[in-house]
Amino acid sequence: MTYETILTSVEDGIGTITLNRPDVFNAINKQMVDDLHAALEAWEQDDAVRAVILTSAGGKAFMSGADIAEMRERRREDALKGINSTLFSRLETFPRPTVAAVVGWCLGGGCELAMTCDFRVAGETSKFGQPEVGLGIMAAAGATRRLPALVGLRHARRLLFSGAIIDAQEAASIGLVDEVVPNDQVQGAAKALLAPILKQAPEAVKRTKQTLLAWLHGESEADLMRRDNATQADLFEHPDKFERMTAFLERKKAKQAKKAEG
Repeated sequence: MTYETILTSVEDGIGTITLNRPDVFNAINKQMVDDLHAALEAWEQDDAVRAVILTSAGGKAFMSGADIAEMRERRREDALKGINSTLFSRLETFPRPTVAAVVGWCLGGGCELAMTCDFRVAGETSKFGQPEVGLGIMAAAGATRRLPALVGLRHARRLLFSGAIIDAQEAASIGLVDEVVPNDQVQGAAKALLAPILKQAPEAVKRTKQTLLAWLHGESEADLMRRDNATQADLFEHPDKFERMTAFLERKKAKQAKKAEG
């Protein structure tokens, strides 16, 4: 499919979404929201897509935040629709692992978007921040819960209350990003991060992600235990389990036989 504000591709099981409004530093507008919904919906049911990398065009910004001209005209009714937060929730709950590959400015909605991914790899010149309070609004698309979950309440308060913008090295030091690399190595680092995950049983990874999100979203201990048991029951019957455990036992048997011969 073709979209107005993003590019998509799939290679070796990895779907890549490129934010493609470089002339406005990839600011998110309603069209980009719609395009991202459509791309994610297409891939949610596509087993050929085993992971997603979210990246950007232009080299200067992952996403500079909201399109302020568009945001300026939004009113109460627009806020209540949760235009960005609904999209970001969809990305957070995407059934397979996701990585934000960040180069350049990652501010406001861009930072909130990156936080919905399972991992974040940053180029060394990247900048992160939630400057919404300086514009008379708040970071209302998930930052008030996702940011403290990643960096702790102390750092989250500072960033959310002050609108401070931090560099990639500080973002890594407080836990906002997983890895910092030279800008031209961000895509490769994102793929390297995914490589060992893609070797695992896809359904097991998917169900593990769902259970982690249930805990993150405050599901009770009793419900989490029931979820664990039900999930494991499903996986016990999955073909991947039998195939992979059989292969493990055969490798073990072969090693024992080789050792006995030696």
